[in-house]
This record gives sequence, structure tokens and C-alpha cells, in this order.
Amino acid sequence: MSSLTYDLTLAGLSVGAAAALTGVGLIVTYRATGVLNFAHGAIAMVCAYVLRQCVADWGWPLWPAAVLTLVVVAPGIGVVLERFVFRPLSVLGGDPAQTLVASIGVFVLLVGGAALVWGQGARNDAPELVSIGPWGQLAVALVLAAAVGAVTRRTRFGRELRAVVDDRRLAVLGGVDADRVAAAGWAFGAFTAGLTGVLLAPYVRLDPYGLPLLVMEVVAVAVAARMRSLPVAVGVALAVGVAQSQLTRLHPEGWAAPLVQAVGANLFVVALLVAALVLPGVGARDALPRAVTARVPEPPGAWLVAVVLFLLPLGLAGSDLHTSVQVPALGVVLLSLVVVTGRGGQISLGQAAYAGLGALFTALLAAGRFPGLPQVPELPALALSVLLVAPLGLLTGWPAIHRHGLALALATFAVGVGVSRFVFAQPYVTAGLSLGRPAGFEGDRAYYVLELALLCAALLAARLLRRGRTGRALAALRDHEAGASAAGVRVPSLKLLAFVAGAALAALGGGLLGMGLRAFDPGAYDPVRGLLWFAAVVVLGADSTLGALAAAALLVGLDAGTRGGVAAATVGVLAVLVGRLPEGPYEALREAANRLRPQRRARLTPLGARTRARVARARGGGVGGIGGVAGGGGARSHRAAAADGEEPAQGPPAPDSESCKGGAGGNPDAAEGRVPTPTPARNNAPAPHKAIARPGTPILTAHHLHARYADFTALADVTLALHPGQVTAVVGPNGAGKTTLFHCLAGTLRPADGRILYRGRDITRTPPHTRTRLGIARTFQQLAVFPTLTVTDNVRVGAEQTAAPDPAAAVDRTLRLLHLDGPLRTRLAADLPTGTLRRVELARALAGTPRVLLLDEPAAGLDGAEVAALARLLRALAADGTALLVVEHDLDLVAGLADVVHVLAAGRVVASGPPARVLTGSTP
Repeated sequence: MSSLTYDLTLAGLSVGAAAALTGVGLIVTYRATGVLNFAHGAIAMVCAYVLRQCVADWGWPLWPAAVLTLVVVAPGIGVVLERFVFRPLSVLGGDPAQTLVASIGVFVLLVGGAALVWGQGARNDAPELVSIGPWGQLAVALVLAAAVGAVTRRTRFGRELRAVVDDRRLAVLGGVDADRVAAAGWAFGAFTAGLTGVLLAPYVRLDPYGLPLLVMEVVAVAVAARMRSLPVAVGVALAVGVAQSQLTRLHPEGWAAPLVQAVGANLFVVALLVAALVLPGVGARDALPRAVTARVPEPPGAWLVAVVLFLLPLGLAGSDLHTSVQVPALGVVLLSLVVVTGRGGQISLGQAAYAGLGALFTALLAAGRFPGLPQVPELPALALSVLLVAPLGLLTGWPAIHRHGLALALATFAVGVGVSRFVFAQPYVTAGLSLGRPAGFEGDRAYYVLELALLCAALLAARLLRRGRTGRALAALRDHEAGASAAGVRVPSLKLLAFVAGAALAALGGGLLGMGLRAFDPGAYDPVRGLLWFAAVVVLGADSTLGALAAAALLVGLDAGTRGGVAAATVGVLAVLVGRLPEGPYEALREAANRLRPQRRARLTPLGARTRARVARARGGGVGGIGGVAGGGGARSHRAAAADGEEPAQGPPAPDSESCKGGAGGNPDAAEGRVPTPTPARNNAPAPHKAIARPGTPILTAHHLHARYADFTALADVTLALHPGQVTAVVGPNGAGKTTLFHCLAGTLRPADGRILYRGRDITRTPPHTRTRLGIARTFQQLAVFPTLTVTDNVRVGAEQTAAPDPAAAVDRTLRLLHLDGPLRTRLAADLPTGTLRRVELARALAGTPRVLLLDEPAAGLDGAEVAALARLLRALAADGTALLVVEHDLDLVAGLADVVHVLAAGRVVASGPPARVLTGSTP
């Protein structure tokens, strides 16, 4: 081996060892808590600053300062984060998206706090803990990885750790101290972060922004290891480090030289792009929680105040006006997050990249340096740059089609880092580049007027994407992606639309920001800025255009009027508190104001007093008791009556846990003095006891279906047919394959073998939304409604996305059919009990006039009266010619409803026929 190769290998091992430490820390934290710690790099930066402060400023000896930093400060940060930020989220059952927002909040808070304490300038006097030689760092990484592997595999603590990750609540029931395990995981993860920071600080730029981003670039090694395998993480880190070092030997010439050099210097970024965009996603869970994406109620007069505040800078001059110029431009950028994140529910951490590309393309076009295009004036250059950047939104939109939550966050973050490193940081692109303002708008005041005009246009565009049919479809996608697809929403196309529109708005705002500063500044579009912008929009109301404007004013105003870093620290605090403010900071302030307001005691009106007296007399009379049912039948008597084809005994339904919210058992209809009993559309005649079997060609057939999960066979040679006018039921024990069969028919799961035909057409590979548009509707066992939409809008989504000839008429007809008209029409779905939500979901499915209706546990969560009403409605639908498939555990309901019953066991159909014969002696 030549001397140069040997030296480069040693240098690569040194870099790889530091990356391996990061990977080990991230994996340990993830395995102990289920959280990908986005703040890992920020913790590394803070520890590096603490060690430097102790040694360089206070004159401490190196090793005592290192012990304090690594043994006390770093683990202490981890324990504090676990105790006060992430433990409340895990105990309250917060979803992974909330922990992601909190993790980004911690990152932003630590970065802003470091900027406040130590300033934003780079330091070059960080003490050297271990020599630059690779062997010390490599030994540390290998020893830590081996120790962690031994602990997690061979000790009781390791078993407890795995149990907490798999199911925290079940582990607690098993006697595991989940808090202790999580705290230990956070402490060790923070220790490795601190160790990484103090090892890297002497050899890289130590500042609040550079070191955290550098550490986060190597998250690729943890992703490549699927956040589980420590040997894989260490191996990938060392391999990438050595390869990056060896690439410095290449000195190509020609047009490829800058690209090769950029790749050689940023191979970990390339690995991050590959890991995030190509490898299977990790932590792919639901989108952002509704609490931080739902539209925040705007107080009266808020827009008037906003208009006044945005017009106020026109009366300013000098530096105040020059600073104010940044606010409308940043507001346009943040509106892109309202479209992508607030309305579409898609995590996007790379909007700074699109804003920077908008500024860069505008500058290149105005300077005549854009390849293949002539020099154009600034304003047309801005418009053209928006058109050029918008399609690039597919860089993040395409991965979003199949990724959610953490996986999508990593993909969008990787794109932002890649654009920053391979475009903005390259001298051959940005050298000598300046950016002027459009002719006639050179002055700050005139330019501010132009910005206001374009901001109004951006607000109008954002409003159009948040209203009407597209807005409702985006909200459905945000609230429940599977439910939106089942309603006929073209989910892949809609995701692409959201990201393309978001890229266009970000490019417009970025171009305006660059022209306002009269230069293209790559630092203004750093990936850290993207994290800060995302956190600011989320905590101030992601689905609120007013919140985006407030965030822009906050970010610019705080940093301009005070020391840099205040805005980041403020946003970080709000993001960290996202789990403790379930409805957002606005609602928390409103509730606090209401508590401080003097409360006046309510007094009954004369009518109320008379009503109370009558109720008291009725209670004294002992007529059956409150909520009693004559004869003591209860919910079971209703269900038995339904099974026998009889009308259930009149009386209020038995309350359940879901219907205890609000007055009268939580049912809004009961609060109005009536219990709804949905009736068929043709209610001039009574519904028949059984759906009329209509022999002939089946409308939906499944032929020899096979489905497997790894080595487990869920379906084995299953064949069935659904006929118009028939109710077909599938029953069987848990694990029999009922849900898998249902998902195959609905399109959410593709069978390994076999075919599914709809009216003679092979739809085996047809996606769910296309099946819905063909006439196959479905409901879900776990409710799939859109909580941020009203009842009417929930149903309207189902009508608008299908082939309903008159969506408005279909919505009104369906609402009346299921007794959802009247005051319920305008109620948010989030405020309704389970029984009403079941009707809302069914109404959405029926609004598209389906020919086939697939029902997965439709009686789950319903009381006896609601089950009886459901049975009558389903029989009426079958009588109208609809083919119904019901997967149900309630054998009483199946016996009184189905024409044909299939019994599944171990993935096979073991019995088929009429319910009277098949259900004899069977168990659910």
C-alpha cells in the first residue's frame, strides 16, 4: 500500500470513527425511546462550546473540563430532555410526529441559545481532546459499539429496553420501569453526542449552525442500519469515511471536475440522500398530528390588525424600513409550508432549498448566466425562476408518495442538505453573483409595495389551495390518508401538487428575499433555516395563513431588534412545548385569559326553573329510572330484536364510553331530544327482513387469493363472489385472515397470487382511489373520518371524488338518509361521538353511489339501537341492488343480515353457505 493511500485511509478512519459515534448515539436513543433525535448535532455543539468555555475562557485543565462536559453536562442534557420534553409525550400516547416536532424544537432551541450565549461567529480555539490520529477515535467508537451491543443483547436492561421500544404501556404493565430505561437511553445518546462534538470541534468550524448540521449529515449511517444494527452503522461510517478520503486523490478536468470535487468533499451527504430516498423508510407512521396542523381559530379583527401592521413600515425609513423589507418575502416562503404541511399534512424540512433556488435562479437569469437562456430583467427573471423551481418540488414530492412521518422528514431534510452542499456552496455557481431589484422598485419603500402586492397574490393562491374541492381533498389527505384514498382522492397526485405548489411559493419568496438583500447569500437558505421555518409555522398554526405572516414578523423582528438567536430560542421553546399545548399556543392563551376573567354565576330563566321542577317530579315518580329501558332489555335486547327482524324497544340507547361526552350521553342528537334511527331512502315501505338474493353474474370476484407476511401465510387459495342485492359476510377467529382479505378487495394490499375482477375487469393492481371511482366503496374498522372537516365536508369529499353526477344533491340526500342533516351538518367531526362518526363514514362512502360496499366491523363501538338502525339501512341498500361485504365479529348481526356467510380459519375458507347452516356452532 502506497504512503498516500495509507495516509488517506487513516484520515478516512478518523472521520468515519466520529460518524460511527454519531450513529451509535442515534441508534441507542431510538431503540430506547423510539425517537430519532434531530437535536443530536445541537447537543454535540453545546458540549463542544462548554468544553471550550471551561478550557479557553476559564483556564481549567483539559481533562477535568472534559469529565465535567462528558460525564455531567451531556448526560444531564439527555435526562432533562427525556424528563421534561419527551416523557410527557410518551406517557400521553403522543404520536411519532409530535415527538419529531419536539425534537426539531430542541434543535432550534439549542442553536438559538448557543447563538445568544456564545455569539454567531466561528471559533477556532476549541481544545483537542484526542489527537488527529484515527486510532484513538476508532477505538472509542468500537468499544462503545461493542459495549452497547453486549448490554442490549445479554442483560436484563437490554431486554427491558427492547420491551419499552416495542410497547411502552405493555412493558410498564409487565413491571418494567420505562422511565428509567428511557432516561438511560437519552443520557447515553447525549453522551455520545457530546463526545462527537468535542472530538470534531478542533478540526471543523465551531459555530452554532455549522457543527450541528455537520453532525446531522452523518445520520445516514444510522438510517442505513435501519436504526437497529450497531455493527452495520459502524461499518457504513468507516467505509464512507475512507471512501470520502480516497476521493480527494481524484483531480479530473473539464465540466465534471467541480461535481466530482463536491461529491468527494460531501460523500456523507450523498449517503444521506441514498439512505433517505432509496432505502426503505424508517419510522413510517402517520403525518403530523391534527393538534399542530389544524387551522387555528382567528380572533375577531385579527386580519385588520395584520393589515395595519404590514402597512406600518411604509411610514418608516432607514434601517427600520430596510429590515422590514424581509418580512413580506419570508411570509411568502412560510406560506409554502401552510400549503404543504398545514393543509396537506406532509412534513417538509427542505423548503429553504427551494427558496434558495428561487433566489439563485433569479440572480443567474438577471445576470445572463443561466445555461441556455438570455439575460432578462429582474421581475421577469423572478417569474421565470418560479416556473423553473416548481417542477423541482418533485424531488421531495415523489418520495412523499410512499413515505410518512420520520421517513418523509429524513427525505426532505436530505434534499435540503444536498441542494445546500452541491449547489449553494459551490463557487462555480455563486462566485461573483449579485442580485438587483426590478426597475422602478429600487428604493426600499417602492420595493416594499411590490412585495405587498406579490404577498397578496401568494395569499390568494394559498387560499385557493385551501378552499373548495382541492382544499377539502388536501385536508382529507392530512387527516387520514387511507380514508382519503378510500373516498376516491388521488393521493399520489395530490401529494405531488402540494409539493410543487409549495416549491413555487418558496421560490417566489426566496427570490423576493434575495432582491430585498440585493445579493444572493447562501447562508440565508441554510438547511438549519429550513428547520427553524418549519418549527415556526407548526407552532403558530400550520394551517393558518395568518400564522405564517405572524411567524415571518416574529423571526425577522426578534433577531433584528435584539441579539441574534432570540427568534430561534423563542420558536424552540414553543416547539418543545407542543405536547403540553395540545391545541397550540393561541388556544392556550385564550384559555388562560378566560380563567383570569371574572366568572359570573349563571342563573336559570323562568322556563329553565319550571323545566328543572318537572324533571325533579319525574325523578321522584320512579318511572323506569334515568336512561332505563322498559323490560330491562338493554343493548342486548336491541341487538336480538334486530336479529329477529323486529323493531327494537323504544327508549334511549345504553350509554357507552364514547358517547359520554357532552350532554345527554354525548350524543348531539340526544341532546336535542331525539335518538336518530337511519332509515332507507325509500322509506314509504318497510325495509325487508332479508336482502333479496339476485342470481346472475357476480359484480366482484376474488379468485384463488394468496397473501403472505414474511414467512406467515395470511390467505391461502381464497375464492369468493359478491352479487348485486346480496349481503355477504366473512367471519372467523382473530388471525384468520379476514382483514387481509378485506384489504386485498379494497386495494390497500396487493395479493401475492390470484386475481380480483370487478364487472369482468382485472383490478388486482388497481389502487384504492381508482377502485372507489369505479364504484367500490369501503369503511374502516378504526374510524376513518376527517376530524378537521365538518360533517357536510366529510360527505362532500366522497361525492366530489367519485362519479356522482350531482355532488351537491348526493350530499344532501345522503345526509338526510343517515339523519345527519340539521345542526349536525356544520359540526366538526372531531366533536362527535363514535356512533355519529360511524354514520358520517358510511355517508361518505354512500355519497359516491357505489355498486359494491365493503364494511369492516361496521358495528364496532355502536350500542344496540345504533346496530339495529345500521342493520335496517344495510338491508335496504342490498334491496336497492348494492353488493355488500361485511367483515364482522357480531354473529347476531351477521345472522340477521347476511345472505351468504364465509368462515375463514388460518387463511382458508372452511365453510360457506346461508347463515342458518354455517353459523350453527361457530365462534367469532
